Amino acid sequence: MADGPDAASFRDPSGFVFRQEGRIFRQVNTCYRQSYDRLMSSGLYAELVKRGLLLEHREAGVPVTGDSYKVIEPQTLPLISYPYEWCFSQLKDAALATLTVQQVALEHEMVLKDASAFNIQFQGSRPVLIDTLSFEEYREGEPWIAYGQFCQHFLAPLALTSYRDFRLARLFRAYIDGIPLDLASELLPRSSWLRLPLLMHLHLHARSQGHYADRKVDTAGKKVSKQSLRALVDSLETGVRKLRWHPGKTEWSDYYDETNYIAEAERHKRELVEEILETVDPRQVWDLGANVGRYSRLAAQRGIFTAAFDVDPAAVEANYLEAREQQESNLLPLVLDLTNPSPSLGWAHEERRSLVDRGPVDLVLALALVHHLAISNNVPLERIAQFASRLGSHLAIEFVPKTDSQAQRLLTMREDIFPQYTREGFEAAFKQYYQIEKRVEIQGSERTLYLMRRLP
Repeated sequence: MADGPDAASFRDPSGFVFRQEGRIFRQVNTCYRQSYDRLMSSGLYAELVKRGLLLEHREAGVPVTGDSYKVIEPQTLPLISYPYEWCFSQLKDAALATLTVQQVALEHEMVLKDASAFNIQFQGSRPVLIDTLSFEEYREGEPWIAYGQFCQHFLAPLALTSYRDFRLARLFRAYIDGIPLDLASELLPRSSWLRLPLLMHLHLHARSQGHYADRKVDTAGKKVSKQSLRALVDSLETGVRKLRWHPGKTEWSDYYDETNYIAEAERHKRELVEEILETVDPRQVWDLGANVGRYSRLAAQRGIFTAAFDVDPAAVEANYLEAREQQESNLLPLVLDLTNPSPSLGWAHEERRSLVDRGPVDLVLALALVHHLAISNNVPLERIAQFASRLGSHLAIEFVPKTDSQAQRLLTMREDIFPQYTREGFEAAFKQYYQIEKRVEIQGSERTLYLMRRLP
């Protein structure tokens, strides 16, 4: 990312994010001076940082110019992720963190003016608010301005996942300002109307939005007490906590139970991955097709930040729940379909960055993956190599021949139209973009593990 203003922060009049000499800063504009000073002097900032709910920052010695009041330097995160890449429990935890921040803010006579899911990021398994300028002073009698945004960004996708199908949460890619409540209400079953928080905050809320869509609302005399605001947040929290997702068996959720690896092959593969991590010594790893993160953790346990991507939301859910239980700080499980990875979205295609734009990293792991892309999705080996080369400088990739039982499983579902899918064809395709530094046959299997370095 080049130096200069961040394209994702142009909407906020309170300030903006910019990069200078590789470091990330946030300008606080003069119009936000009173709110910023209140945030810092009230004790709210200190308490939220102490509780791990707000990203810590320091006031930077960067020259103040123009409309700037201050410049702050927030703690740097290794990877920015988006709500449409999160599993169910990640979105749920992000929602609960947002509501907790709102309750703590009220204790300090402030409120959240924004409740966007994009303002939450994950430090390992812990959700944290990254927008320091999301607060304003509480004014007696005023409603929570971010209420509708919270319902669209959190309640709607969570309810759709819980009552219908996880795939509906991917609507976030089409509606980056939040899933419209009228759409969510139409898609939800009648049984959801029997759940009081959903009835109030989603179904009736959607009707209210439709009723007042083309009318000027007179709020004079309609006061909302602080007690009512707290009750509103409590009701939302109750509704979110009661939502559950039971994914059941998905295509790859039981992969390690059905894999053809014998103990010898599993042990040798782990040793080889460990050796690769030792050789490359990466600062950041992306594990593509990570499933439940068995090999991702080999990197994360070394203190290396590791993003564990998988197309199966059930596998990512299991990975995240384990990371949360173990309080892992270097592992970030994310849902990603490599055949349709996260694109650049928003105004001028710049507000939300594509997967490629958030790289490259030092090492990409692609273990037990290439046969799925080449056979199941008909992606030519050369295209796989070219795309992988854009993601990282080193690649650890496993070649699975057609004779392997997992490849045979894929071929039973379609005609074998892949004459180039051979070890020789694989190496020829990848040599166009990489130098092969290591090639080892995995003991007890027909598979081969490669370490490659991207060509200059």
